[in-house]
Amino acid sequence: MTDPTEQTVNRVVAAPRTEGPRRGSTPEDNRLHNRALILRSLFHAGAVSRADLARSTGLTRTSISALVNDLASEGLISELGLRDDSRVGKPANLVGLRSDAYSIIAVDLSADDRFTGAVLDLSGAIVAREEIDGGTSTGEDAVEIALELCGRLAAAAPRRILGFGVSAPGIITPDGVVLEGVYRDWTDLPLAARISERFGAPAHVGNDANAAALGVRTYDRDAANSLLVVHLEHGVGLGVVIDGVLVRGERFSAGEIGHVTVDELGDRCGCGRRGCLETVIGTQHLTSRLAGEAPHDVGRRDEILEDAGRALGQVLAPVVSTLNLNDVIVTGPADLLTGPFEYSVLRTLRARTFPSIHEGLRVRIADTSRPLILLGAAALVLSAELGIT
Repeated sequence: MTDPTEQTVNRVVAAPRTEGPRRGSTPEDNRLHNRALILRSLFHAGAVSRADLARSTGLTRTSISALVNDLASEGLISELGLRDDSRVGKPANLVGLRSDAYSIIAVDLSADDRFTGAVLDLSGAIVAREEIDGGTSTGEDAVEIALELCGRLAAAAPRRILGFGVSAPGIITPDGVVLEGVYRDWTDLPLAARISERFGAPAHVGNDANAAALGVRTYDRDAANSLLVVHLEHGVGLGVVIDGVLVRGERFSAGEIGHVTVDELGDRCGCGRRGCLETVIGTQHLTSRLAGEAPHDVGRRDEILEDAGRALGQVLAPVVSTLNLNDVIVTGPADLLTGPFEYSVLRTLRARTFPSIHEGLRVRIADTSRPLILLGAAALVLSAELGIT
């Protein structure tokens, strides 16, 4: 039997993400852009008529008709029949995105002790899940374990694979090179290229906090167009989306707030300095402190969590004010973050920002029943391969 880690999947030629026709763009560039507009509209709006698509995308009905026919022939969208409503006039024929057109392989490499992954359809529904012991593996050993997980998921995919999406801690370039992954001892690792070469399909790798932000923005219908996600599962990271666009930074390090100093007399951090934010709110540090200082004292436990929330609020206040953000989502263990911690974050943000900034501000803890990092990894693929954001 073929080793699943060596399995090759059919490469899909799909429309890349396009932000808009650029000066000097070719007719093919324009076609891919318009195609992405249609897919994006169907992804977010559901079943609509061709006339609805023309209104939402600004394209002519002739262009819509030609592109819809092309997408239907590729199996990406389907005709759903007449609209069943009470509108005046002839009922319109509806078209919709086929969620089962492709499989997406999503992998999360951010946990300390395990690598997890899933096969998802285009709507984000999980078809299959896999988990593999990552232990404390580093370097090439960790890469091979990640590739083994990708192989198992590829073998479980029921449809053509649109691409592999991978989230990992560290500083990662847009083309999937891990410049610096301290926890796994990865430096200048072309992880996306390694996966693509092994399986013959597109691969996209992103920072775990950025993936969390993309997961919220793409799959949470209640998400704001500009938002901030604080990821506390592995260290402390920040994912920022502004006007629907992920902010990576000039050197792909936007959101690396874990080593902002909040207490110069605080605990020694792994980076060598004292009082880094990570030593105050990182889940490992926070859990250890609670176990040592307040194993049975509820009042002291709440005090520690409130102090941690205050520290995060102090660091986030300038960011929220500068970017005028109203939606802050914190990911991590709900038992630590729900209650005193989240309330303290919100109180601190309100105390340190102007009323016009914090009037509509909300701080919420991510729903742990949804695999946010895996959804974000899938969103990397949707954006790059189909232009769906």
